[in-house]
Amino acid sequence: MQRSTTITITGAGGQIGYALLFRIAAGDMLGADRPVRLRLLEIPQGVRAAEGAALELQDCAFPLLESVDVTVSADEAFDGAEIGMLVGARPRGPGMERADLLAANAGIFGPQGAAIAAGAASGFRAVVVGNPANTNALIAASAADGVPADRFTALTRLDHNRAVGQLVEVLGVGADEIADVIIWGNHSATQFPDVAHAHLADGTTVSAALADRLGGTEAAIAWLDDVFIPRVAKRGAEIIEVRGSSSVASAANAAIEHVRDEQLGTHRGWTSAALVSRGEYGVPEGIVCSFPVVSRGDGAGYRVIEDLAFDARGRALFDASVAELVAERDAVRALGVL
Repeated sequence: MQRSTTITITGAGGQIGYALLFRIAAGDMLGADRPVRLRLLEIPQGVRAAEGAALELQDCAFPLLESVDVTVSADEAFDGAEIGMLVGARPRGPGMERADLLAANAGIFGPQGAAIAAGAASGFRAVVVGNPANTNALIAASAADGVPADRFTALTRLDHNRAVGQLVEVLGVGADEIADVIIWGNHSATQFPDVAHAHLADGTTVSAALADRLGGTEAAIAWLDDVFIPRVAKRGAEIIEVRGSSSVASAANAAIEHVRDEQLGTHRGWTSAALVSRGEYGVPEGIVCSFPVVSRGDGAGYRVIEDLAFDARGRALFDASVAELVAERDAVRALGVL
C-alpha cells in the first residue's frame, strides 16, 4: 500500500463534486493501492450538502479512504494538499455580461490560488473544471505566487471524450480502438476537435475510415465540418436542452481520467488537456490552451506533443479559439486581476 494522498475538491457539495467523491474514494482515480484523504471546500450555502456527502462516504466504508474534512476556508482546504480539483465556479446568470462572469470567477479562483501558494504541498497539481475553465486556471495560477504555473491545468478531457464518442457512433468501433484525437484551444464553442492525426488500432487513419464509412473524402470532410465539430463543441448545450441540466457524470468521469493520466501516465497515444502555453504552435505564452499531451507518470505532469502539422482549415479553426482565449485574458487583465 502506498502513502496516502490529500485531495482538495472545491464545490464539493454540488452535483459534479458528488459524482467525483465516491469514485475517488473507491480508487478509480489513483489506483487500488493508494489511500486518499479528502478535503471538501464549499461556500456556506453548500456546506450541508458536502457534510451529507461526507456522511455517505463514511457509510460506504471505503478501505482507501482515510479521512474526509468539510470546510469553508480555502486555507484549511489546501493546507498540505497534493491534488486540487477546482470544480466550484460562478455560472453565467441571466443578463450577465462576460466581464461580469470573469470578475465573479476572479473572486473565487484568485483567493484559491493564494491559498494554494500559502499551504499546498510542494508537488501540488490542480485541474480546473469550473467554467470558463481555461481562464479560471489562468487566474488561479497567476494568484499562486511562487507556484510554477504549469502546476495548473484546465479540463478539456470531456471534449476529448465527446469527440471519441461521436467517432465510435459513426465508425462502429470501440472507444479503445481510437487514438490520438486532439482538442485544440478553449473549452468553449470555439474549440477545435481535430482528427487529422487520429487512427484506429489496426493503423487505419480516422480520416480514411470516415471516408470509407461515409462515401468518400468530400462526404467525410462535410461530416466533420457540419456535424462532428459543432456537435462536440456544443455538446454541453445539447445535454442541457435534453436533460434539463448540465453535464455531471461525464464531467466527473473526465476529471478523474485527467488526474489519473497525469499522475499515473498515459499509456496509449496522447490525450487532450489545457496547459499554460510556452509558445507551442504559436500560441501566446501564458494563456491556458488545450493541446495534445502525454504524461510519464513521474510527477512531472503533462507535456505538449509538439511539431504536429495543420492544414489551412485546421489552422484557421485553432487560431479562432486562441483569439477567444486572448480576449478572455485581456478582459481579466482589464479587471486588474492578472
